[in-house]
Amino acid sequence: MKVALLSESPADEAVLRELVAAVLREPPRFTGAGLRARGWPNVAQVLPAVIRHLHFNTDTDTLVVTVDSDDSVVHVAAHEAPNYFHPQCRLCQLRAVFRQTTKKLPPAHGRARVLRCVGVAVPALEAWLLCGRDPAVTEAAWVEGQASGRAPYSRAELKWRVYGTDRPSLPYEIQRATEEIRRHRSDPRRLEADFPGFGAMARDLRENREMMARGEHLHR
Repeated sequence: MKVALLSESPADEAVLRELVAAVLREPPRFTGAGLRARGWPNVAQVLPAVIRHLHFNTDTDTLVVTVDSDDSVVHVAAHEAPNYFHPQCRLCQLRAVFRQTTKKLPPAHGRARVLRCVGVAVPALEAWLLCGRDPAVTEAAWVEGQASGRAPYSRAELKWRVYGTDRPSLPYEIQRATEEIRRHRSDPRRLEADFPGFGAMARDLRENREMMARGEHLHR
């Protein structure tokens, strides 16, 4: 599978490379070098152009996009209902961008479209990095805190727990992020269970692999 990545930072991209390989249980071929945005608004803004570029100018099979949820509405099972869309849910928003951008594109490079793969880290990627190390850090804990108005931790606290500072240098951030996420390299199921925003990404990847195995992504 040829996979392109779009995320908020170089550290996020390093984590995604590890996670995509873990889910697929084999190293994919990464394409689309240089695709990156800075922060949530920029990811949403550049995504249509990135999809079109990959569709027409590359033979990429799947585009993996991840962002932090920050304080936005967290994606829940109710959002999976047919034709449901929550305007403050970033997973819903990114999926909608894929639908709107790809529905009118003509086939290219022998396939109908670049396949969608979307994940959202709740509330930030550092929570994923702490999975299995700090049992208090889960997506459910954050959602419960949103409902009660008492957050169980802040995004700055998560950075401190991972890096020992809330302003790590980029090389150190990449190093620590990679070290932590590699604990899930052989089995990402704990991460999927504790963080449904990652589970959505993992399901997309597996479904895309199965679709490609059946040849359903090809233009006939």
